[in-house]
Amino acid sequence: MALAKLKKIDLREAWSHEASDFTNWLAQDENLQLLGEEIGIDISLVQTEASVGKFSVDILAEEDNTGRKIVIENQLETTNHDHLGKIITYASGFNAEIIIWIVKDVRDEHKQAVDWLNEHTDDKINLFAIRMELWQIGDSPYAPKFHIVSKPNDWAKAIKKSTSQTSSLSDRKLMQLDFWTQFKEYATTHGTSLRLRKAYPQHWYDISIGNSKSHLSLVVDAGNEQIRCEFYIPNSKPLFRALQENKEIIEAELPHELEWMELEGKKASRIRTVHTIDIANDENWEACFQWLAETARQFQIVFAEQLKKIQI
Repeated sequence: MALAKLKKIDLREAWSHEASDFTNWLAQDENLQLLGEEIGIDISLVQTEASVGKFSVDILAEEDNTGRKIVIENQLETTNHDHLGKIITYASGFNAEIIIWIVKDVRDEHKQAVDWLNEHTDDKINLFAIRMELWQIGDSPYAPKFHIVSKPNDWAKAIKKSTSQTSSLSDRKLMQLDFWTQFKEYATTHGTSLRLRKAYPQHWYDISIGNSKSHLSLVVDAGNEQIRCEFYIPNSKPLFRALQENKEIIEAELPHELEWMELEGKKASRIRTVHTIDIANDENWEACFQWLAETARQFQIVFAEQLKKIQI
């Protein structure tokens, strides 16, 4: 049997520039997902080059479901004091709880500094030093690998605890977890273009559409025998009103009756459509999955196009 050699590739062969090449590559949903899988959390992009005073962090993100802020600083060189200071500045500026420093290599003194910070800060602060690697077999495409050099104390225990709470969940929460898990499997096997995330025991399932001011939210409401697809805006009334100005165009492009809900007195607003179905009967779930996946796809296309035209 002929075996190929595995060889390590210099990072600059793939990304000649940190900001325009590597940061833009990492900010793509599938690559943040790779990083999240290595760490054990789901990461959703908020913004690249997010400003903190006169400086800007390479990537500002958040953890799905919890909303914990994440700052990611990239350095395609060996660690240095300058970047160590920057990540602390960025973390304080955004009140981030997860700080990720991705580098070509980690000096011993900087590993010691990261370890010391993890030991002497409270449980809310989680600092990672990660070595970025590229590998190739023969003439294959380059394969990225995130190698954790330093991580928070008891991080593995914390992740295990957060993912092993199903035994204490109520019957309703277990049903919700099962529903969204099966929905994700259905959508994946049917070739969806939706950016699917980990399923959680809750009545909603959020889907990023690449815009920090809004996202899609799928809702299962067993009590009212409803499933819903929503374009959800957490905190931007100007965006909602800008979309409302194009209400006729949006409604003409979507084959659904829409409810426009500005939610007066609240920060959030939503545009949604509702489908009535008996969710308690799991024989109806595949029909639910089909409607949710297709409706979310339609919402994604129409609202993503509208967002390109709006300057808020």
